[in-house]
Amino acid sequence: MTLLDEQGRPEPPLEADETTTLLGFLEFQRATLAWKCAGLDAAGLRATVGASSMTLGGLLKHLAYVEDDWFSRWLHGRDRQPPWNTVDWKDDPDWDWHSAADDSPERLHALWQDAVARSRSLVAEALADGGLEQRARRTWPDGRAPSLRWILSHMIEEYARHNGHADLLRESVDGLTGE
Repeated sequence: MTLLDEQGRPEPPLEADETTTLLGFLEFQRATLAWKCAGLDAAGLRATVGASSMTLGGLLKHLAYVEDDWFSRWLHGRDRQPPWNTVDWKDDPDWDWHSAADDSPERLHALWQDAVARSRSLVAEALADGGLEQRARRTWPDGRAPSLRWILSHMIEEYARHNGHADLLRESVDGLTGE
């Protein structure tokens, strides 16, 4: 049975194997982003803090891209799918961040939720096929490939870092604070 905290986030297990622990922390971080972005209209998802142009909508779109990029493109070696395959990333490396202002809240939430659902399925497939030692099909220029363990740890770090940004952004929109 998964315990939920007061925001409805699944608590990472206190005693579990390595895979369950990693997945537990990743799910907690995903749920934290969902909590910070929940119930906001387009203006709330476009709000910035100080000199930064970062928005909660941009975070949702960026993390949807990161989910697809690491679990589909890197881990499984698949080509980019829409909308990522239509972007000239060399010309606009921050497209995911700033194009979010043109998307509705419903579109941003759906884009991220769909990417997370695909990622969960792709991780389960990789775990069944080779466990945490499974190597990504794409490699760095030197030929090395990260393991699924590395990718999961990186994704936990990616969410944790951006959830700190989400804390500041959400507080500036409507005063919501917490973790």
